[in-house]
Amino acid sequence: MTDSRFRDRVRYWRTPLLPGADLVTAEYHEHTFAPHWHDAYTIPVIEGGAECFRYRGTQHVAATGSVPVINPGELHTGSRADEEGWRYRVMYVPVDFLHELAGEIAGRAQPLPWFDAEVIHDPDLARRLSRAHRLLEADANWRRAAAAAQTVAGASPASPSAPCADPLAVEDSLLDALSTLLTRYGRTREAALGHGPNDARVETMKARLAADLATPLRVADLAQTVGLSPFHATRLFTQATGLPPHAWRTQLRLQRALAPLREGATVADVAAASGFTDQSHFTRHFRRMFGVPPGRWQSS
Repeated sequence: MTDSRFRDRVRYWRTPLLPGADLVTAEYHEHTFAPHWHDAYTIPVIEGGAECFRYRGTQHVAATGSVPVINPGELHTGSRADEEGWRYRVMYVPVDFLHELAGEIAGRAQPLPWFDAEVIHDPDLARRLSRAHRLLEADANWRRAAAAAQTVAGASPASPSAPCADPLAVEDSLLDALSTLLTRYGRTREAALGHGPNDARVETMKARLAADLATPLRVADLAQTVGLSPFHATRLFTQATGLPPHAWRTQLRLQRALAPLREGATVADVAAASGFTDQSHFTRHFRRMFGVPPGRWQSS
């Protein structure tokens, strides 16, 4: 009998046609994503199987053809929903890019776009997003092949702005897909989220946790900044963010590690500078969040 399960394989890549974005083409069977967040909008299209994930206190299932959008900074998990696993394409779209696009669509400045927690079931939108992602990937592959060919031939590497066969079609498809998402399902952050009376204290604690990621910090130090006991500070923070302070700080360390990895710093140096105990500690947490070890993420 043929095994219909997907394999754990993932490819991260970038393109100058969507500046600052990370894009992913992946399938998973064994991997489980620990609770984490991204600084960008997470815009996936499930192309096979089904993913199960916890988001905003509710368990969701995203089946083939669905679009489970996650807002920036919001905690979520990820794992297979059945024995098959799941295959998807993901755009991690920078906040500024989508915010500016929302303003261009409206013809005036707009509040920050936000999306409801429910999985989007819209075959037309899924088709547009999948097409845009595939065209972006084909363009990225073309650029990489052109750069490799020029390098082998002894010429200077291809310019990052080297055109693909039809860059206009690629960018048209991208803008079509994202504008369709915004016009059909975009709300505003103010309308989607309520702000409780404890937000200021939570933000103060976040700032203290983020100030120097390599320096150890005690719960008592954190609590002192907001005038609470360690117990009440931890409970307040966990209720507001979904993670206790140490886990939230670990997520921030991982997010901050991406830039130096992208610039070519060694995994060991990034681990030390980010405040992890050692390289293996860093690698373990990185893989749980991004699905691959940091060395593989860096090389891709």
